[in-house]
Amino acid sequence: MKIKKFLSYLPVERFQNPPPVVAVVRMSGIIGELGPGRKGLSLHSLAKSMESAFKDDDVKAVAIALNSPGGSPVQSDLIAAQLKALSKEKEIPVIAFAEDVAASGGYWIACAADEIYASPSSIIGSIGVISAGFGATELIEKIGLERRVHTSGTRKGMLDPFLPEQPDHIKRLKHLQKEIHEEFKDHVRQSRGDRLTGEEKDLFSGEFWTGKHALELGLIDGIGGMHQIMKERFGEKVKFKEIEPPKSWIQRRFGMELNSRLPGGNIADGLMASIEERQLWNRYGL
Repeated sequence: MKIKKFLSYLPVERFQNPPPVVAVVRMSGIIGELGPGRKGLSLHSLAKSMESAFKDDDVKAVAIALNSPGGSPVQSDLIAAQLKALSKEKEIPVIAFAEDVAASGGYWIACAADEIYASPSSIIGSIGVISAGFGATELIEKIGLERRVHTSGTRKGMLDPFLPEQPDHIKRLKHLQKEIHEEFKDHVRQSRGDRLTGEEKDLFSGEFWTGKHALELGLIDGIGGMHQIMKERFGEKVKFKEIEPPKSWIQRRFGMELNSRLPGGNIADGLMASIEERQLWNRYGL
């Protein structure tokens, strides 16, 4: 009798008609490995979160909260491919929401979604490939240093920043960039299809636009934030399930993470990675 009385107080309707659930995966930062102690977005760092997002039967859609100026084209492609594979396997749509920026590799990932939304002032696009570095030939000559490089391959020392640029090295780099750019363009064409309304010479020039303009070009599907769009689609009672990235034992126990790499010889690498990361964000005024 006590059990029946207890059950009578339970909201039966809630169990019979549970509210729809939208799983939220946040992808914020530079794509790729950034150096000692600095984690970027990669398939390795996101795989478990993405898999968890598609697990529950109540999940009606997976929302990607995206904020990235780009980075590694390889990791961009791997993340995008995994998203599409999970969506197809589980038959759950993926909807991307650009925050400050979804450019270059960030837009590559966004194109894995069935739909893309952004704020009017979000930065969208930059469909191109860039390679940046420094040349220090005059510096080492000025301070009296001699660069010694020994290789067993004619192109093994290609684009060494401490040696003068060679025309054939630049030609080879341009060829590699062109191949990657073609992969990027094909990915966008397959994803966006006839939704693209802009001219390809403009869309694939590496230029970037505000969300408002990107909508006119067909690069995104609408203007709006995640909560607004998902409530319009699934109702006011929709639940948002934030998928937290997996934590190590030390993080769970003490709320921190120890870097297993010793900083000694990696200080310069970490500094350069930090400069390159800042440069990517600065390109979009962020």
